[in-house]
Amino acid sequence: MSILDNTSTTLRIATAGSVDDGKSTLIGRLLHDTKTVFEDQLAAVAKASRRYGDGETNLALLTDGLRAEREQGITIDVAHRYFATPRRSFIVADTPGHAQYTRNMVTGASTSDVAIVLVDARHGVLDQTRRHSLIASMIGVQAIVLAVNKMDLVEWSEARFHEITAEVRAFVGALAHPVPVTAIPISALLGDNVVEASSNTPWFDGATLLDFLEEFEIHPHVEVGARLHVQRVIRPQGGEHADFRGQAGVVSGGWFRKGDAVTVLPSGLTSTIRALYRWGDEVPEAGPGQAIVVQLDTNVDVARGDALVADAPVAPVVGDDVVVDICWMVERALTPGSRWWFKHGTRSGHATVTSIEHVLDPTTLGQHDTSELLLNDLGRVRLLLSEPIVADPYHVLPETGRLILIDPADHSTAAAGMLHRVGTPA
Repeated sequence: MSILDNTSTTLRIATAGSVDDGKSTLIGRLLHDTKTVFEDQLAAVAKASRRYGDGETNLALLTDGLRAEREQGITIDVAHRYFATPRRSFIVADTPGHAQYTRNMVTGASTSDVAIVLVDARHGVLDQTRRHSLIASMIGVQAIVLAVNKMDLVEWSEARFHEITAEVRAFVGALAHPVPVTAIPISALLGDNVVEASSNTPWFDGATLLDFLEEFEIHPHVEVGARLHVQRVIRPQGGEHADFRGQAGVVSGGWFRKGDAVTVLPSGLTSTIRALYRWGDEVPEAGPGQAIVVQLDTNVDVARGDALVADAPVAPVVGDDVVVDICWMVERALTPGSRWWFKHGTRSGHATVTSIEHVLDPTTLGQHDTSELLLNDLGRVRLLLSEPIVADPYHVLPETGRLILIDPADHSTAAAGMLHRVGTPA
């Protein structure tokens, strides 16, 4: 079955926007209007709405699960919600709007295919709109849906809708890696253009939000060729399979097929695929996202953290000197000379910060010199790794272009990183 067959793929969505733009209400509306909410859940939300003085049922409470979120009327944590229609299933990450929760937004969007960026039609494009659009582009979503919300409060003004749309498209178009922007005028509270088309926008002939999400095609990065970061080398210690040796991992990028020539990196040794296995059964091929075991026809040296590469028109880069765009996630500042642990794919080791190239202003896109990165800062740093990694620039293949930094003191995730380049630029 094709990976572009939308009836067989789960679409991962991140919502973003400024405080009170209506993210949680929008997700609640999607859940409610697709009949994903059980009666007891809806009754509990109605009861909570009365307790918090909301009057009628507040659909935002379907996603604002923390007590502090309900009391303050804001999103703090990343809430994941699941729903499905006859055509497709969805996973939605409701991410915070406050600037101090930027790290939560990065976390929620890191595995998303589409970002829904909400804008309050009354207030227009704010700094947080630009921040979240930038992060969505950096993270590598394949499309941004600009949901211009609360259109009922601006009397369904077509001019206001087009003004906001033009401003966001101009900002996204100026980014290093722009993505398509689809704009939809909505009222999350009333349900206009969310699941059902609205009679209040006769001037809008585009799809409703749900129609767009159901029809969106996820494009895998197959053009770079197949990569597999070895998670485990399987060697039974006895029995009928005592001579078996296989490399287990998850496929990124393209397809492995029986008989393909493969290169083991970083060693550069070569071999040929004798067999591929999924769930214990031999298969002729395996593609992106599939967990497999690869059996080679020669006993070349392969260990955890190594990568198998096949059919690679774009070769991955091997190196221990990397430049990474990061979101800093902890109170302790990142400074030149500081040491952290890193994890990239299945390889881990020590990372030393050799320099900070700049800190990025997410609203103006200005790059400024700095001696440290602080909590929620976005910046670019250079790292020296204790082990070489097999990687691609993030915008080429996100699965092999991401890494994390870990605080060795408490094992917390200190940074989410997107590889900009490996080694000194040419």
